[in-house]
Parts: sequence; C-alpha cells; structure tokens
Amino acid sequence: MTKKLRVGVIFGGRSGEHEVSLLSAASILKAIDRRKFDVVPIGINKAGHWLTGETAQGLLEGTPTLPAQGRKKAAALTHNAGAALDSHDALGGQSLDVVFPVLHGTFGEDGTVQGLFELAGIAYVGSGVLGSSAGMDKDVMKRLFAQAKLPMVKHVTLLRAEWEKSPRKAVAKVEAALKYPVFVKPANLGSSVGISKAHDRKELGPALKLAAKYDRKLVIEEGVGGKKAKARELEVAVLGNDDPKASVVGEIIPGKEFYDYEAKYLSDGSVAVIPAKLTKAETQRIRELAVAAFKACDLSGLARVDFLMEPEGKQRIYLNEVNTLPGFTSISMYPKLWEATGISYKDLITRLIELALERKAEKSRTTYSREE
Repeated sequence: MTKKLRVGVIFGGRSGEHEVSLLSAASILKAIDRRKFDVVPIGINKAGHWLTGETAQGLLEGTPTLPAQGRKKAAALTHNAGAALDSHDALGGQSLDVVFPVLHGTFGEDGTVQGLFELAGIAYVGSGVLGSSAGMDKDVMKRLFAQAKLPMVKHVTLLRAEWEKSPRKAVAKVEAALKYPVFVKPANLGSSVGISKAHDRKELGPALKLAAKYDRKLVIEEGVGGKKAKARELEVAVLGNDDPKASVVGEIIPGKEFYDYEAKYLSDGSVAVIPAKLTKAETQRIRELAVAAFKACDLSGLARVDFLMEPEGKQRIYLNEVNTLPGFTSISMYPKLWEATGISYKDLITRLIELALERKAEKSRTTYSREE
C-alpha cells in the first residue's frame, strides 16, 4: 500500500484577508482526497501565533480565545515558526511532506512565508519567493509585464512619501499622465482592499489617502472604458510549473461599480459568467496572454490572471494583474474556471500538491556549493 503524503494546510495569517483565508482553508480541508493525504491543519491567528491541533481547528471554527495550554503551545511555535513545519511533537510525531499555504495577502503570498518554506527545505504549493513577491507588488508586476511587451492600461506609481510631502504635486503628476476616471490602489495588497475609483480631482485626494494607509507605494491606473462605460472584467486560471496551461475564460459582472472587496465577499449582486461570451480569437488571445503573464513573473503552481476589456469600439484587451494565491473556496473563480475546463475541485487540489513536489524535485537538482 502506498504511504500517504502528509500535507500541512496553513491558514489565517496577519493580513486583512484573514477571514477569506479561513473560508478557503475550510473548503480545501473538506474536499482534499483523504485516501491519498494525511492532513495537518496549521493556523496563524491575527497576532501571528502559529497554532496546531485543537487550537488550529478552533481558529478555523471561529473560537475567539485560546485555552492556557494552547497559548503556551502557540508561543513556543511562534518563537520558532519553522517548528510548526518540522516539530514532531507539534505535528503528531511526523514531519510534513508538503505544505499547502492558504494565506491570502500580506505575509502569505508576498514571498515572506515562502522564504520560510525554502529555509525549511519543504515542498509547498504555489510560486516561489521571487514569483510571490512580484505577483504581490503591482508596480514590479507591471514592470515585468512591460519587459515582456504585454498590453497594460496607462498607470502611474507614487510613493506614499511623495503624496504626503506634496499632495498638489502628486495630483498634478497623476493628471498629467492619466485621464479620469482612475483607479487608486495600494501596490501590495489583495482582495481589492484599499482600492478606490476616482472620477475627478475631488475624489482623487481621498483615494490616495486611503491607499496610503495600506502601502508605501500607490499605483494609479487609467480606467478602461472612460467616463461613460465600464470595462469588462475577465479572468483566467493558470495551472502548472514550467509548462503552464490556461483554463477557459470567465467574466465577472460586478454588482457594484467595480469588483471591490464588498462585491467579492459581502454582497450578492456580482455574477460570474463561465465561459465568457467572447469570439474564438478573443478567447485564444486572452489565454495566451495569461500564460505569458504567468511566465513573465516566474510563477509556478497556480495563479488567476485578470484582464480588462473595452466594452465598445475596438474592444482592446489589457492585462490587469496576476494573483498567486487566489480565493480557493469551491465557489471561487479559480476552481470554478478549472471545473468548467474539466478538472474537479478535489482533483485540482491533488494536482497542485503534485506540482509542489515536482517543483521541489526540480530544485533539488541545483548545486548550491562549489564542487571541489
């Protein structure tokens, strides 16, 4: 009988997407193939404490406080976070074969926890340190897209220090390069947290102020469709390592003016159309661009790639961003896109774990010290 792989599913975290992470993890833990995998839930609470066993399950189920024994264990694991990956006592007498991080946002998909996995020498689902960092930083991401000659909307990057030192100059810089309406975003954040649509100068200042709460870099993008029409929001799921494949194309029709945090998670007005109503040529072009974006950022495992399309006229297609750890509930766009392409939710989880092991095996071929 083949030995089961021991998989650590890590969830929670210190980011603003903590609650989304819990939803994704609960869905994965329910669907993962228990015939193939022994599963170890590992939680990280909002204070940054690493939790295993009953305390991790409590976090997943919404237990607000830890018992004294749990606090003691959490403190020990947090003192050496690597212990949560390699401690025989904490993990029931066995170390992990692979980690599935379900940590959306800051400290989870920005390369920080991926660096810990690298130091621990453990296989993990998703992109490496570089790809995760680039996929999180919208400014760096766009630089890589530009180098790969991928189509993007016009944009400006401002430092928080520029905005705070001289708001007038910052506004003038934006208005010199872009036409209203514009979207103002923190460079490093996910789930549309801190994002605003500014229709004019009066709205631009508050939008910049809001984004500056969340990051030292602000990305301002010219709205596709202009003042009269909203851009079509298209999404593609990409799966693989060195030879990635793209799913069918899906479209999000937001219930609000754009697909912000509330539209994604709190309101019921948004509608997903899978597959999107596009011509064959448009579909092929978008899928090719999705794979090109995945490669440009040196990603691996999985990513959702988002596009904007002009609603009328030439209907030009623009690459918006990559998301290296997208929402992963059974009704999230990434799994739904693959389900429509022919891979079930359970099989998708298995494939991602296989890709993590394949990437670890490929990396093990690399020599890190000079041979004598």
